[in-house]
Amino acid sequence: MAGSIAASAFYPGPPAPPGPNRGLGERPDNLDVRGIIAAKPAPSSSAAVRAGGRTRAHAAVPKVNGKSALADGEHEPLSSSSAAAQAPRTFYNQLPDWSMLLAAITTIFLAAEKQWTLIDWKPKRPDMLVDTFGFGRIIHDGFMFRQNFSIRSYEIGADRTASIETLMNHLQETALNHVKSAGLLGDGFGSTPEMSKRNLFWVVSQMQAVVERYPCWGDTVEVNTWVGPHGKNGMRRDWHIRDSMTGHTVLKATSKWVMMNKLTRKLARIPDEVRTEIEPYFFQHSSIEDEDSRKLPKLPEHERATSAKYVRTGLTPRWADLDINQHVNNVKYIGWILESAPISILENHELAGMVLDYKRECGRDNVLESHTTVYTDCTDESGETTLHCEHLLRLESGPIIVKARTTWRPKGTKSQETVSLSW
Repeated sequence: MAGSIAASAFYPGPPAPPGPNRGLGERPDNLDVRGIIAAKPAPSSSAAVRAGGRTRAHAAVPKVNGKSALADGEHEPLSSSSAAAQAPRTFYNQLPDWSMLLAAITTIFLAAEKQWTLIDWKPKRPDMLVDTFGFGRIIHDGFMFRQNFSIRSYEIGADRTASIETLMNHLQETALNHVKSAGLLGDGFGSTPEMSKRNLFWVVSQMQAVVERYPCWGDTVEVNTWVGPHGKNGMRRDWHIRDSMTGHTVLKATSKWVMMNKLTRKLARIPDEVRTEIEPYFFQHSSIEDEDSRKLPKLPEHERATSAKYVRTGLTPRWADLDINQHVNNVKYIGWILESAPISILENHELAGMVLDYKRECGRDNVLESHTTVYTDCTDESGETTLHCEHLLRLESGPIIVKARTTWRPKGTKSQETVSLSW
């Protein structure tokens, strides 16, 4: 009944005829079963037109349990001519208000236009549309792999540029994705199917990197990598990172890799079956023309006038520092090496290059020491003093883990920007 009353109030109809006078205690006609006096609806203009000047029809009375709330004898009989003149009630002539329908249609169109605007959104920077989560693609007749990375907010340091660890992680990621895209990924960390059968995996023995500039937050870098032979039992991998917008070189790196047995933890020769797998992808090209082949000297036992020694002890690997091969990832070593560098160098200089010589792996339970000796080089044309450091990362028990050499330039110094080749 409540629905019928609401409907009759929402769809106005002709007023009900006045009822006869009733005595005391009798219910008025406009009092419903709940004891509430129903408001009399205003006369409908459409009903007046249909009546054509004749007596208007009585308004529809809500029904209770299928029966009219008024007695049947209380309705005034309609003449035959009046009944014939009254048009049937349809959905069209029962619409409450055309303005409500127009408002609903307008709302729908505005919502659709907003959604279309979001779909057709164009950013001000085209590099924002780069698919940074893709696995890259094989280029240069199948010899090279390319992948783009966007520098995230959590990858920048105190000087608002990407850290060296961030760039080195990009190198490692592209190397693994290269193997995967080529269809050579087995069940190991970059191992081919034939390597997995023999419990072999790759370990880096040497690494050299030259940094020309550090990207900032929001920049997109393009990483190109390829592999080539190195001696009889080794492989080399090179990288070239450049700015995807300007094409300027960001970093160049080269590395040498050897195989290790997962069970014995000893170096192994490259089997012929593995060589057959990887040789079709060898590409004879070096990213660094003048490689630093100098041997890394031992750190001096006593300080000299041009050197100073800094030591950081008690370095221990975390569980998150281990990779799938159950040893410390090679990128973590770089952070440990820089732990012993004096804060004055980190504040006033930026890393321009480094050479790493990996001697042995580091396990979960090892405790390490980081040693750094700073050498003052000559003063350049700008009046700034350049530096280079010798580093040693070793176990507290004595064995050497990594030997390294780093070069530093004053912050704000513009390096010679080079544009990479068009592959």
